[in-house]
Amino acid sequence: MNTKHPSLLRRAIKWLLVLVIVLAVAALGALWWIGAWNLVFPNQDHDSVAPALPGDLTSPAVLVFSKTNGFRHREGIAGGAEALQAMAARHGWGLFHTENGAVFNAADLSRFRVVVFLNASGDMLNEAQEQAFQAWMEQGGGWLGIHAAGDSSHAGWQWYRDNLIGADFTAHIMDPQFQIARVILENHQHPVLKGIPDLWEHEEEWYSWERSPRAEGFLILATLDEESYTPEARFLGAERDLRMGDHPVVWANCVGDGHSVYAAMGHRADAFTQPQVARLLENALLWLTGPRDSGCELPMITAE
Repeated sequence: MNTKHPSLLRRAIKWLLVLVIVLAVAALGALWWIGAWNLVFPNQDHDSVAPALPGDLTSPAVLVFSKTNGFRHREGIAGGAEALQAMAARHGWGLFHTENGAVFNAADLSRFRVVVFLNASGDMLNEAQEQAFQAWMEQGGGWLGIHAAGDSSHAGWQWYRDNLIGADFTAHIMDPQFQIARVILENHQHPVLKGIPDLWEHEEEWYSWERSPRAEGFLILATLDEESYTPEARFLGAERDLRMGDHPVVWANCVGDGHSVYAAMGHRADAFTQPQVARLLENALLWLTGPRDSGCELPMITAE
Protein backbone atom coordinates (compact mmCIF):
# COMPACT_ATOMS: atom_id res chain seq x y z
CA MET A 1 0.00 0.00 0.00
CA ASN A 2 1.39 3.45 -1.00
CA THR A 3 1.26 5.86 1.98
CA LYS A 4 3.55 8.52 0.55
CA HIS A 5 0.84 10.91 -0.68
CA PRO A 6 -1.34 10.78 2.50
CA SER A 7 1.80 11.48 4.53
CA LEU A 8 2.67 14.50 2.40
CA LEU A 9 -0.91 15.73 2.69
CA ARG A 10 -0.85 15.46 6.48
CA ARG A 11 2.41 17.40 6.63
CA ALA A 12 1.03 20.07 4.33
CA ILE A 13 -2.09 20.46 6.48
CA LYS A 14 0.05 20.61 9.62
CA TRP A 15 2.24 23.40 8.25
CA LEU A 16 -0.79 25.24 6.89
CA LEU A 17 -2.33 25.22 10.38
CA VAL A 18 0.94 26.45 11.84
CA LEU A 19 1.03 29.27 9.29
CA VAL A 20 -2.58 30.23 10.05
CA ILE A 21 -1.84 30.34 13.78
CA VAL A 22 1.30 32.43 13.26
CA LEU A 23 -0.55 34.88 11.03
CA ALA A 24 -3.44 35.11 13.51
CA VAL A 25 -1.07 35.82 16.40
CA ALA A 26 0.77 38.39 14.29
CA ALA A 27 -2.51 40.08 13.34
CA LEU A 28 -3.66 40.23 16.96
CA GLY A 29 -0.27 41.59 17.98
CA ALA A 30 -0.49 44.25 15.29
CA LEU A 31 -3.95 45.29 16.49
CA TRP A 32 -2.61 45.71 20.00
CA TRP A 33 0.53 47.52 18.85
CA ILE A 34 -1.25 50.12 16.72
CA GLY A 35 -3.86 50.72 19.43
CA ALA A 36 -6.81 49.27 17.52
CA TRP A 37 -7.51 46.28 19.79
CA ASN A 38 -10.64 47.83 21.29
CA LEU A 39 -11.98 48.70 17.85
CA VAL A 40 -12.14 45.00 16.99
CA PHE A 41 -12.90 43.76 20.50
CA PRO A 42 -14.99 46.57 22.08
CA ASN A 43 -14.36 47.18 25.76
CA GLN A 44 -16.88 48.78 28.11
CA ASP A 45 -14.89 48.27 31.28
CA HIS A 46 -15.92 50.78 33.96
CA ASP A 47 -13.73 51.11 37.04
CA SER A 48 -15.43 50.86 40.43
CA VAL A 49 -12.59 51.45 42.93
CA ALA A 50 -11.10 54.94 42.84
CA PRO A 51 -7.31 55.40 42.84
CA ALA A 52 -5.61 56.80 45.92
CA LEU A 53 -4.85 60.48 45.37
CA PRO A 54 -1.65 62.01 46.77
CA GLY A 55 -2.23 63.59 50.14
CA ASP A 56 0.03 66.53 49.25
CA LEU A 57 -1.55 67.35 45.88
CA THR A 58 -0.72 70.99 45.20
CA SER A 59 -3.51 73.41 44.30
CA PRO A 60 -4.51 74.21 41.62
CA ALA A 61 -4.37 70.59 40.53
CA VAL A 62 -4.75 69.03 37.10
CA LEU A 63 -6.26 65.57 36.56
CA VAL A 64 -4.89 63.93 33.39
CA PHE A 65 -7.18 61.12 32.21
CA SER A 66 -6.12 58.82 29.36
CA LYS A 67 -8.36 55.76 29.65
CA THR A 68 -8.90 54.12 26.26
CA ASN A 69 -11.85 51.83 25.70
CA GLY A 70 -11.55 52.88 22.06
CA PHE A 71 -8.46 53.43 19.88
CA ARG A 72 -5.31 53.84 21.96
CA HIS A 73 -2.86 56.54 20.88
CA ARG A 74 0.12 55.03 22.67
CA GLU A 75 2.69 57.50 21.44
CA GLY A 76 0.44 60.52 21.84
CA ILE A 77 -0.51 59.59 25.39
CA ALA A 78 3.12 59.08 26.42
CA GLY A 79 4.31 62.30 24.79
CA GLY A 80 1.36 64.28 26.07
CA ALA A 81 1.77 63.06 29.64
CA GLU A 82 5.42 64.08 29.62
CA ALA A 83 4.62 67.52 28.24
CA LEU A 84 1.78 68.14 30.70
CA GLN A 85 3.94 67.08 33.63
CA ALA A 86 6.60 69.57 32.55
CA MET A 87 4.00 72.34 32.32
CA ALA A 88 2.71 71.54 35.79
CA ALA A 89 6.24 71.64 37.18
CA ARG A 90 6.91 75.05 35.59
CA HIS A 91 3.79 76.61 37.09
CA GLY A 92 3.63 74.81 40.42
CA TRP A 93 0.42 72.94 39.67
CA GLY A 94 -0.38 69.60 41.20
CA LEU A 95 -0.86 66.85 38.62
CA PHE A 96 -2.29 63.34 38.85
CA HIS A 97 -2.37 61.05 35.81
CA THR A 98 -4.68 58.04 35.82
CA GLU A 99 -6.64 55.69 33.56
CA ASN A 100 -9.02 54.77 36.38
CA GLY A 101 -12.47 56.20 35.69
CA ALA A 102 -13.59 55.76 39.28
CA VAL A 103 -11.72 58.99 40.09
CA PHE A 104 -14.80 60.70 38.63
CA ASN A 105 -16.66 61.10 41.90
CA ALA A 106 -17.62 64.30 43.68
CA ALA A 107 -15.06 64.00 46.48
CA ASP A 108 -12.05 63.31 44.25
CA LEU A 109 -13.02 65.80 41.54
CA SER A 110 -13.32 68.53 44.18
CA ARG A 111 -9.53 68.39 44.55
CA PHE A 112 -8.93 69.37 40.92
CA ARG A 113 -9.28 72.62 39.02
CA VAL A 114 -8.85 71.11 35.55
CA VAL A 115 -9.47 67.72 33.93
CA VAL A 116 -7.53 66.86 30.76
CA PHE A 117 -8.83 64.14 28.44
CA LEU A 118 -5.49 63.12 26.92
CA ASN A 119 -6.50 61.01 23.91
CA ALA A 120 -9.13 59.37 26.13
CA SER A 121 -11.49 57.31 23.99
CA GLY A 122 -14.47 54.98 24.05
CA ASP A 123 -17.12 54.30 26.68
CA MET A 124 -14.89 55.19 29.63
CA LEU A 125 -17.25 56.07 32.47
CA ASN A 126 -20.42 54.64 33.93
CA GLU A 127 -23.51 56.83 34.30
CA ALA A 128 -22.75 57.89 37.88
CA GLN A 129 -19.20 58.90 36.91
CA GLU A 130 -20.48 60.89 33.94
CA GLN A 131 -22.99 62.66 36.19
CA ALA A 132 -20.27 63.51 38.71
CA PHE A 133 -18.09 65.02 35.99
CA GLN A 134 -20.99 66.96 34.49
CA ALA A 135 -21.90 68.48 37.87
CA TRP A 136 -18.25 69.35 38.56
CA MET A 137 -17.92 71.08 35.18
CA GLU A 138 -21.14 73.06 35.53
CA GLN A 139 -20.10 74.22 39.01
CA GLY A 140 -16.91 75.82 37.68
CA GLY A 141 -14.57 73.08 36.50
CA GLY A 142 -12.16 73.36 33.60
CA TRP A 143 -11.73 70.82 30.81
CA LEU A 144 -9.05 70.42 28.14
CA GLY A 145 -9.72 67.83 25.45
CA ILE A 146 -6.86 66.65 23.25
CA HIS A 147 -7.20 64.94 19.84
CA ALA A 148 -9.16 61.68 20.39
CA ALA A 149 -11.32 63.47 22.96
CA GLY A 150 -13.19 64.75 19.90
CA ASP A 151 -13.59 61.53 17.92
CA SER A 152 -16.68 59.38 17.34
CA SER A 153 -16.00 56.99 20.23
CA HIS A 154 -17.82 59.36 22.62
CA ALA A 155 -21.05 59.39 20.59
CA GLY A 156 -23.05 57.65 23.30
CA TRP A 157 -22.54 60.50 25.80
CA GLN A 158 -24.89 63.24 24.60
CA TRP A 159 -24.03 65.82 27.27
CA TYR A 160 -20.36 65.49 26.36
CA ARG A 161 -21.08 65.95 22.67
CA ASP A 162 -23.36 68.95 23.22
CA ASN A 163 -21.27 70.83 25.79
CA LEU A 164 -17.62 69.99 25.14
CA ILE A 165 -17.36 69.12 21.43
CA GLY A 166 -20.42 70.58 19.72
CA ALA A 167 -19.96 68.57 16.53
CA ASP A 168 -20.21 65.03 15.19
CA PHE A 169 -16.93 63.43 14.09
CA THR A 170 -16.86 62.03 10.56
CA ALA A 171 -13.32 60.79 9.84
CA HIS A 172 -9.63 61.67 9.78
CA ILE A 173 -7.47 62.04 6.70
CA MET A 174 -5.98 58.85 5.30
CA ASP A 175 -3.42 58.09 2.59
CA PRO A 176 -1.52 60.03 3.65
CA GLN A 177 -2.66 59.84 7.25
CA PHE A 178 -0.39 62.68 8.43
CA GLN A 179 -0.22 65.93 6.49
CA ILE A 180 1.13 69.42 7.02
CA ALA A 181 -1.67 71.98 7.04
CA ARG A 182 -1.86 75.71 7.67
CA VAL A 183 -3.50 76.75 10.94
CA ILE A 184 -5.25 80.13 11.05
CA LEU A 185 -6.04 81.82 14.36
CA GLU A 186 -9.29 83.60 15.19
CA ASN A 187 -10.18 85.72 18.23
CA HIS A 188 -6.51 86.56 18.63
CA GLN A 189 -6.94 88.26 22.01
CA HIS A 190 -8.16 85.12 23.71
CA PRO A 191 -5.72 83.99 26.47
CA VAL A 192 -5.38 80.54 24.88
CA LEU A 193 -3.75 82.16 21.83
CA LYS A 194 -1.28 84.41 23.64
CA GLY A 195 2.12 84.54 21.93
CA ILE A 196 1.09 82.32 19.01
CA PRO A 197 1.47 83.57 15.41
CA ASP A 198 -1.64 84.16 13.34
CA LEU A 199 -0.54 81.61 10.72
CA TRP A 200 1.53 78.48 11.27
CA GLU A 201 1.89 74.95 10.00
CA HIS A 202 1.58 71.61 11.75
CA GLU A 203 1.72 67.98 10.63
CA GLU A 204 -1.17 65.99 12.07
CA GLU A 205 -3.80 63.32 11.54
CA TRP A 206 -6.42 65.98 10.90
CA TYR A 207 -10.00 65.34 11.98
CA SER A 208 -13.22 66.43 10.28
CA TRP A 209 -16.74 66.81 11.67
CA GLU A 210 -20.19 66.98 10.09
CA ARG A 211 -20.27 70.74 10.61
CA SER A 212 -18.44 73.41 12.55
CA PRO A 213 -19.17 73.77 16.29
CA ARG A 214 -19.43 77.48 15.51
CA ALA A 215 -23.01 76.68 14.49
CA GLU A 216 -23.76 75.63 18.07
CA GLY A 217 -22.29 78.72 19.69
CA PHE A 218 -18.77 77.52 20.48
CA LEU A 219 -15.98 80.12 20.35
CA ILE A 220 -13.63 79.18 17.51
CA LEU A 221 -9.95 79.86 18.18
CA ALA A 222 -8.25 78.24 15.18
CA THR A 223 -9.25 76.78 11.82
CA LEU A 224 -7.52 74.92 8.99
CA ASP A 225 -6.82 76.27 5.53
CA GLU A 226 -8.28 73.36 3.56
CA GLU A 227 -6.32 74.45 0.48
CA SER A 228 -3.05 73.74 2.31
CA TYR A 229 -3.54 69.96 2.55
CA THR A 230 -5.67 67.17 1.05
CA PRO A 231 -8.76 66.68 3.25
CA GLU A 232 -9.66 63.23 1.99
CA ALA A 233 -9.85 59.74 3.44
CA ARG A 234 -8.64 57.17 0.92
CA PHE A 235 -8.93 53.54 1.93
CA LEU A 236 -9.07 50.34 -0.13
CA GLY A 237 -9.81 52.26 -3.29
CA ALA A 238 -12.61 54.35 -1.80
CA GLU A 239 -12.32 58.12 -1.36
CA ARG A 240 -14.22 60.36 1.03
CA ASP A 241 -14.22 64.14 0.84
CA LEU A 242 -13.59 65.57 4.33
CA ARG A 243 -13.79 69.26 3.48
CA MET A 244 -15.91 71.26 5.90
CA GLY A 245 -15.54 74.78 4.50
CA ASP A 246 -15.41 76.21 8.01
CA HIS A 247 -12.94 73.77 9.58
CA PRO A 248 -12.13 74.54 13.24
CA VAL A 249 -9.43 72.62 15.12
CA VAL A 250 -9.34 74.58 18.40
CA TRP A 251 -12.38 75.95 20.23
CA ALA A 252 -13.69 76.95 23.64
CA ASN A 253 -17.04 76.91 25.41
CA CYS A 254 -18.81 77.79 28.63
CA VAL A 255 -20.40 74.88 30.48
CA GLY A 256 -22.50 76.31 33.29
CA ASP A 257 -19.89 78.12 35.38
CA GLY A 258 -17.08 76.06 33.84
CA HIS A 259 -14.76 76.58 30.89
CA SER A 260 -13.69 74.10 28.23
CA VAL A 261 -11.09 73.99 25.45
CA TYR A 262 -10.68 71.37 22.74
CA ALA A 263 -7.61 71.00 20.49
CA ALA A 264 -7.56 68.48 17.64
CA MET A 265 -3.77 68.11 17.63
CA GLY A 266 -1.95 65.34 19.50
CA HIS A 267 -2.01 62.00 17.67
CA ARG A 268 1.75 61.54 17.90
CA ALA A 269 4.26 62.45 20.59
CA ASP A 270 5.98 65.01 18.37
CA ALA A 271 2.82 67.15 18.38
CA PHE A 272 3.56 68.07 21.99
CA THR A 273 7.03 69.39 21.10
CA GLN A 274 5.77 71.50 18.19
CA PRO A 275 6.20 75.07 19.55
CA GLN A 276 2.77 76.44 18.65
CA VAL A 277 0.87 73.36 19.84
CA ALA A 278 2.85 73.23 23.08
CA ARG A 279 2.25 76.95 23.70
CA LEU A 280 -1.45 76.61 22.93
CA LEU A 281 -1.93 73.73 25.38
CA GLU A 282 0.04 75.51 28.10
CA ASN A 283 -1.99 78.69 27.54
CA ALA A 284 -5.17 76.63 27.77
CA LEU A 285 -4.12 75.20 31.12
CA LEU A 286 -3.16 78.65 32.39
CA TRP A 287 -6.60 79.94 31.45
CA LEU A 288 -8.43 76.94 32.87
CA THR A 289 -6.52 76.96 36.17
CA GLY A 290 -7.19 80.67 36.58
CA PRO A 291 -10.23 82.50 37.99
CA ARG A 292 -13.65 82.05 36.41
CA ASP A 293 -15.48 85.15 35.26
CA SER A 294 -18.85 85.70 36.86
CA GLY A 295 -21.43 83.70 34.94
CA CYS A 296 -18.68 82.00 32.96
CA GLU A 297 -18.42 84.71 30.34
CA LEU A 298 -15.74 84.04 27.76
CA PRO A 299 -13.19 86.88 27.45
CA MET A 300 -14.53 89.83 25.48
CA ILE A 301 -13.03 89.70 22.00
CA THR A 302 -12.72 93.06 20.27
CA ALA A 303 -11.59 93.98 16.78
CA GLU A 304 -7.88 94.65 16.52
